[in-house]
Amino acid sequence: MLSNVIVIVILAVVIFIALKGCIKHLKGEGGCCGGGDSVKKEPDKKLSGHIIKTRVFKIDGMHCENCSNRVKRTINRLDGVSARVNLRKKEAVVRYEQDIDDDVITKEIEDLGYKVTDCYGKV
Repeated sequence: MLSNVIVIVILAVVIFIALKGCIKHLKGEGGCCGGGDSVKKEPDKKLSGHIIKTRVFKIDGMHCENCSNRVKRTINRLDGVSARVNLRKKEAVVRYEQDIDDDVITKEIEDLGYKVTDCYGKV
């Protein structure tokens, strides 16, 4: 009887810890994807030229600040574009100072393991 109580207590503790982590993860506050509890925000990239278009990429699969930082960092590595990523809206707003095909941005995002579900905006 005592062994059953011990097993039940251990299971309750494990379930509590798992639920606590799941709730943080679903809120986008957890340290999934290799991040810790405190994730540094990726700095914005400044463009020096004239903005010729702005496009919004809707992205599935981002769960935390670490995910959005990966997307932002990857897009910002490309010459002639600058991204701002909104985790809550699950989107990246990309400003272009050079004519770069949207498929290039889409491929970069999808190579990270995320899915671009839509792309729209001013051309």
